[in-house]
Amino acid sequence: MEAIAAYAGVSKPVLYRYFADKSELWLAVGQRAGAMVLEAIVPAVATVREERAVIAAAIDVYLAHIENDLNLYRFVVHQPDIARRRDVVADVVDTVASGLARIFGDRLRARGLDSGASLPWAYGVVGYVQSVGDWWLRQQQPISREALGEYLTTFLWGGIAGIPGTPDAPTGKTVISPGSP
Repeated sequence: MEAIAAYAGVSKPVLYRYFADKSELWLAVGQRAGAMVLEAIVPAVATVREERAVIAAAIDVYLAHIENDLNLYRFVVHQPDIARRRDVVADVVDTVASGLARIFGDRLRARGLDSGASLPWAYGVVGYVQSVGDWWLRQQQPISREALGEYLTTFLWGGIAGIPGTPDAPTGKTVISPGSP
């Protein structure tokens, strides 16, 4: 709390007026950090119509956020010594994955396909990007954000574009194909 107070330019008693302990501060900071990421992702993907570009935009916004404030990211994601009553990181993952699942589900249903896989796919995408982003920061960004974003997008797009129709879908139908609206 002393280091946080010094960084914020206030005294510890001022922090304790608002937060009973480090856990409460972590929760408030984590909720705000998560909201900031979501506030940036939503408009970035809302204006994009091509599926691959949606993935690329969401990845770029996430990587830009974690790159731009490493201390905030580390404080929220890597605080093992805090007794947590609630996991704010899991809350943000749930929110992002739910939004992504709606996008996947809408696009699958528009093609007459089963949307049942939307939620597990969305959690997989979010976990994959978060895990690779964490590696990237721990390794002190060994490649540019743009290159990493392209690598992640290409890998994810290859998987999404190559998914064959679900068992109850017409034979040979592809869920999402490159270049489809």
